Amino acid sequence: MITVSRGGRGRPLVMCPGLSSTQADLQELTELLRRDHDVVTFDLRGHGLASAADRYSFEAFLGDLVAVLTELGCLDLPSPPVLVGYSLGADLVVHYASEHPDAVAELVLIDGANPVPEPFITEADLPEFHAMWEELATQHEAKRGTAHQVLLTAREILDLNLEIDVVRSGILDRYEKIDCPISMIMSTSMAGGSGEGHAPQRNQNWRAGIERLVRERPHISTSWLDADHGLVFTHAPEIARIIRSTQGPAAKPAS
Repeated sequence: MITVSRGGRGRPLVMCPGLSSTQADLQELTELLRRDHDVVTFDLRGHGLASAADRYSFEAFLGDLVAVLTELGCLDLPSPPVLVGYSLGADLVVHYASEHPDAVAELVLIDGANPVPEPFITEADLPEFHAMWEELATQHEAKRGTAHQVLLTAREILDLNLEIDVVRSGILDRYEKIDCPISMIMSTSMAGGSGEGHAPQRNQNWRAGIERLVRERPHISTSWLDADHGLVFTHAPEIARIIRSTQGPAAKPAS
């Protein structure tokens, strides 16, 4: 079961959370956008109040997004929705828009869907990331039974991140199939602000991916925030302002 919430008045907007984030985690941004948008939020399987699953994969999460938007399509909206995706959610909405170009008014991609030149996780990085997500999984235990819970194990989160690296290696082809306006809101320090260890290299790789994308698709609007990958939680007012300022005129009528 996928849990869906809707509120606000104005232009239709659907917000897709990322891996290890829930619609409850995105509440501040959601409430800001509901001042002038009809906002739909939902939880991916294994997150928040959604049901657990036997297996988690990119395609399975994409199926969750498709199910929500299919249901929304039955509500006779005045126009196609703006799709906002955070982290993994950005990759999901790009894939959806590439397959359903007439069903999307605009895309807003927050720190995701980045065609990075190098994989974010190399084989040498596996022990570091596995330990990090083991710690995160322990923190998730305290949130069990709440709207903020994440039911995935550390191994499942690691495997999904490896899969996301593969997805992003071919995501430029997806962008070529999208003709609606696209806005990127990216963190300057995706991997953290430390000048030590692998953080500088990972942050450079992150920026290089966006530079690569803009060379290929120069019409894409890009905004950078002085933040790490948690920007959607720490910089919600700035993100809401950017979303309002970058959106064009009202979307084309639904066909």
